[in-house]
Amino acid sequence: MSLDGSTDASSMISAATAEFIDAPVGLSDPQYVAQKRKMLDAVNRIRGTGAQLDLDIPVIAVLGSQSAGKSSLIEAISGISLPRATGTCTRCPTECQLSHSSGPWCCIVSLRIVTDENGAPLGQPRRVDFGEPILSKALVTDRIRRAQCAILNPGTPSSYFLDAASDALEDRELSFSSNSVCLEISGKDIDDLSFVDLPGLIVGGEPRDSALVQQLAEQFISKESCIILLTIACETDFENQSAHRLAAQFDPKGSRTIGVLTKPDRIPPGEENGWIGRIRGDSEGGGIEYYSVKNPDSQDIRNGITYEQARERETQFFSATAPWSGLEWLYQQRLGTTKLTHRLGQALSGLISKRLPELQEELDKLLDETSDKISRLPSPPSSEPMGEILKLIGTFVRAIERLIDGTPDEDGLMQALRSPRDEFRRAIRRSAPDFRPLERNHSPSPCPPLPFLSNEEEGEEFQPSDDSGAIYVEDVKKRAELAVTRELPNNFPFIVKKQYIGVIVKLWNRPSQDLFDFTRRELIKRVKAIVEEHFAQYTHGHLKQNIMRIMQDHVQARADSAEQHIKSLIAQEREPFTMNQHYYMDYRTKFLAQYKGIREKAKSNFMQNLEGGDMQDAVNTTLASLASLGLQSIGASSLAQLLPPDQMEPAIGIMADVRAYFQVAYKRFVDNVPMGIDRTLVRGVTDGLEQALYQGLAIGGSGGSEKCRKLLSEPESIAEQRDELRKRRERLRRAKDEIVEAFA
Repeated sequence: MSLDGSTDASSMISAATAEFIDAPVGLSDPQYVAQKRKMLDAVNRIRGTGAQLDLDIPVIAVLGSQSAGKSSLIEAISGISLPRATGTCTRCPTECQLSHSSGPWCCIVSLRIVTDENGAPLGQPRRVDFGEPILSKALVTDRIRRAQCAILNPGTPSSYFLDAASDALEDRELSFSSNSVCLEISGKDIDDLSFVDLPGLIVGGEPRDSALVQQLAEQFISKESCIILLTIACETDFENQSAHRLAAQFDPKGSRTIGVLTKPDRIPPGEENGWIGRIRGDSEGGGIEYYSVKNPDSQDIRNGITYEQARERETQFFSATAPWSGLEWLYQQRLGTTKLTHRLGQALSGLISKRLPELQEELDKLLDETSDKISRLPSPPSSEPMGEILKLIGTFVRAIERLIDGTPDEDGLMQALRSPRDEFRRAIRRSAPDFRPLERNHSPSPCPPLPFLSNEEEGEEFQPSDDSGAIYVEDVKKRAELAVTRELPNNFPFIVKKQYIGVIVKLWNRPSQDLFDFTRRELIKRVKAIVEEHFAQYTHGHLKQNIMRIMQDHVQARADSAEQHIKSLIAQEREPFTMNQHYYMDYRTKFLAQYKGIREKAKSNFMQNLEGGDMQDAVNTTLASLASLGLQSIGASSLAQLLPPDQMEPAIGIMADVRAYFQVAYKRFVDNVPMGIDRTLVRGVTDGLEQALYQGLAIGGSGGSEKCRKLLSEPESIAEQRDELRKRRERLRRAKDEIVEAFA
């Protein structure tokens, strides 16, 4: 960024600044002066809002080491005298706002407080008026001294120092401070200019003070919109002055640095050319444009030299003293306070003209960002805590109800339970007994897929993968015969079928428990997420923790009921029972025919002929004949019943009974368990939920309102962050208003 920036005329502000850029340059031009004053006023007002904490606002910062002649330079530019007693060096920034006016000379002193008494930044800078306006230059020095004492003693009210005794001004709590003394100086003979005088860089001294002063200087000169007024004393070797190294660190090209050489009358003999070379720009100045000023020495000040006399002697020095007097006309324009002040005004005005349109854009962006951050912060605690708690509970319960009712989203609770429920159904179906109607030595593989089940099971394959669960016909017969007690011949106890059914039902425990566990975990996970969504901001008062505890207890109570219900369903399945006799008998007939057919197929080709082949016409003829006799419902598979009796027929009957009962029982079980879990656990969560929350928080009674207030309390850090962001938004809005108003 150069010292004389330019910008596009893209708005009201950019148009105004463009008009300034195109105006003739010269302090005597009324349009130039008016526009320059207008822009400087706008920047000063923006600084008054505290927006410099957020924005890179154009400013001139006076940088130099202690005893580099900074104070004399400031006096020469501003026309006032600074405190010079022992120990009264600049210990805080001094902001000078100079403005031309038609009225009498006036100086208004105020304090700009940007940190508290512990040095912590304030969210909103404070302006503290320090005394009445001063109408006499003779009174300014003492007021500045007292203002600086007020800055360095933040634990004492600033008004105390206005009338404090002189000896009280010697005490200070701080060595240096980042809070500022502000001087608003106006008068007929004053040029429009604003700058900040920084504490002089310390060589030696206390390391803590040196670091603090350098840090303070860096806060200003590190910004691209800061013009560095680099003060160099000619009486000291240039390389030994740390100020130029610090300036070069942040402005290595020197494009926003103006150098000023002080004390030219104290140059050691023979070293004049080196300093003159900097004025001419033919030395290693890093692109810095150097000026030189000659200010009164200590003796002149003690003798009471006036401002006018000082400027006259300065002019005489540069016009009559070699080698300054021998400089070409171009470089003569860099000698003297008046020419330096004029150049500083040009540089600052040019920079302001470039930055104002940019500042408006930056303000809009920062305002959006700040508002967004505020919106993402938790809402502040309500003034009616009981009503707020009840509202939160109501909103939370409605959210739980929406979760339980189900949503059309792909990640809804019902969608998440669909796959585990399907797996549960398949696991129960896979527990079907692997009955083998042939003897062990004649049954190398499981029974083939049953055609009459294909429509029911939608093409799913439930064939056993191995023989580990195979139950052969001779095993069934042996078990039946061992169970006989007092039964008649060819009769077998019911206990045989019940035992087989009991073994099957026992296999249903694990799939049922798995479905229950998954449902409980998924439900708890989603309930926790809703608790987090609705109560995340209420951790400080433990409202969220209390809600989480209540919900965990509530869900666990429903889970306990659901688990007991599942155990009850499994227990009742151990006792074979069905009122669905039609389906049971239909399945029994089909399984019996299938098992018999498999046995007969192993002995003859009768079943093969029934299933097709060359005898299909004969089968059809037989079925037609039976139909003519009135047996209309006879199918080809029913002809297997015409086969002669089989020794294993009782065992085959038991197998058909058990397998048929499995079809009836498993179908109701794969409905009953998910329904029971859904009713007692999932839907059960909403039963009495609002009352459980209200009672669990124990907010009834006389102390309920106070307890609600504590539950809704927020951490101080959140309150401070919200307050800081609101203050930031306010000062940004004020800064924006100032820009708009300045160029309306």
